[in-house]
Amino acid sequence: MKAEDGKNESDRLFLEEFDKMGPQSSSPDFEAYHKRRQKVYKEVLQSYDQLRVRSKSLNEAKYKVLSYFPGTWIENVGGKKLSDYDVPKTTSLLLIGPKGCGKSSLVNKISRVLEDDNFAPERAQISYNPSVGDGTYYLQGYMIPRGSASFCLYDSRGLADGTSENINMIQNWMNNGVRHGEPVIRKSDDSSLRRKMKFKPRELDWKFCRPQMVNFVIFVVDAVSVLKSIEGDGVEDLLCLQMISEVFKQPCLSFKDDKPVVVITHGDLLSIADRVRARVYLGELLGIPPAKQIFDIPENHDPVTELTIVDMLRYSLEHADRNLPYKNWVMENVRKVPLFSWLCVLAMLLGIASGMACMRYLHMRHPRESELNIVWHTIRHIW
Repeated sequence: MKAEDGKNESDRLFLEEFDKMGPQSSSPDFEAYHKRRQKVYKEVLQSYDQLRVRSKSLNEAKYKVLSYFPGTWIENVGGKKLSDYDVPKTTSLLLIGPKGCGKSSLVNKISRVLEDDNFAPERAQISYNPSVGDGTYYLQGYMIPRGSASFCLYDSRGLADGTSENINMIQNWMNNGVRHGEPVIRKSDDSSLRRKMKFKPRELDWKFCRPQMVNFVIFVVDAVSVLKSIEGDGVEDLLCLQMISEVFKQPCLSFKDDKPVVVITHGDLLSIADRVRARVYLGELLGIPPAKQIFDIPENHDPVTELTIVDMLRYSLEHADRNLPYKNWVMENVRKVPLFSWLCVLAMLLGIASGMACMRYLHMRHPRESELNIVWHTIRHIW
């Protein structure tokens, strides 16, 4: 009983700390905002307790993700069936976020959780010092788990400081697809770096890879940077938050009404109170529910963290399936025509073309003689 009273007292003090945030006012609008925000804080705080309880069913949650194949969670709405959708062979999830936010580390954590192999080497290269360079310079695809074709995570280069370059880069990926090993080159890159990335003989294989359309987006954000942006008055911190907000709200990243899922990293460096503050603040900034669409994945190896990773993956895969496009039946019927029939049509067209070319050649070699010049008055006696 004392432990429960202590927890309630801790929660009360925790919420009182948040009450001091934001402008103080006695207006009815502020009171409604205050109550709504307090409710959100409680939901986010309670989500950690719910995860601890649900972590006992971690293996069951893992099994559902491991047994996933593209189209598993399609909803048969409006009389549509699985066969009516354009289902990819592999579901592609794209990770984006600022440099140093932990995208590559997240790939390694996901791989380790689903492969259940603590001795497997890390798959994605991690930057030890994010301040030196941009870390990942190439789009890297990772099948999860290894050897599977169910879904693939694409690790990308960190977002630039300039929003326009980020938007151009992301629009290209969302409209034209992503290719494993493709270099991510920016106009602002140093000329020597651009030459090195363009002309490395070993790294030209990406040109022969088939582009994979992105099915959903995972937006990764460093919780420590968010907290610094909340508390700091520096221009750099504010610009970082502004960049995150502008990129996240780009229409090309959303699938119908579904915005990207958000993962905050490095929460192990913060208190639980600060982690909740970061989630709630991001939820308000990006316009998404922090308790349901923002997942806190710290650098911990425990059942709660593993369940959070599994929950995030299930959310992403479910929304990827829900937003699959309908089939283009014209193109689908074209694909069903046998190759032999297409070869026959091609041979016929080539025959017609060659025949017309021969006729043109003969006409040029033997042009028709000019028409007869008839003087009608000399033959008028005929009629």
